[in-house]
Amino acid sequence: MAAAVGLPLESRQLRRLLRGVRDSKQMSPIERRDWEPRIRQIAWGCSVGEANVEEIDTLGIVPATRLAMLRAATGLLPSPDGLLIDYLQLPDLQLQQVALKFGDQRSLSIAAASVVAKVHRDRLMVELGRRHPGYGLADNKGYGTAAHRAGLDQQGPCVVHRRSFAPVAGLLDVTLSWPAAQGAKLGNSRLMKIA
Repeated sequence: MAAAVGLPLESRQLRRLLRGVRDSKQMSPIERRDWEPRIRQIAWGCSVGEANVEEIDTLGIVPATRLAMLRAATGLLPSPDGLLIDYLQLPDLQLQQVALKFGDQRSLSIAAASVVAKVHRDRLMVELGRRHPGYGLADNKGYGTAAHRAGLDQQGPCVVHRRSFAPVAGLLDVTLSWPAAQGAKLGNSRLMKIA
């Protein structure tokens, strides 16, 4: 999940108008939900991009993240002249790019995009929690909490679980391709957990 937000940088009031926006990880869910519509109202463009479970399992997490970012960036209308990006660059996109480490802490536009992405993700997880009860997705947002792991142990994975994620792969006897097993040791073409 990624978002692209175009802010009117020429506005002298921008910092004041978005004074509560910061790295989404430093904001409460209520703060993020309150700020997200204001960000959309102030922005000249806003777009969300996703990579689905199959793409993540096939490509690996970093290439799938780049794909979601590319989709968000190309969905931004009008098209921007350049991009400030949190950490990664998008080599398939022919736009000037500046990748900032800890960008969501250093750039208001990246922080705003992180808020929009996280609110979109949270709403999606609530909907997925309705469709796939028993994993606590609405509460844990897909993170590997004890309740989520208990749901996996009791019900096994559902269609929204990444087969390349070690706890899920451990419940399945799946054969994975190399990109999906990035960071894991392969033996006999099976994903093996390494400590």
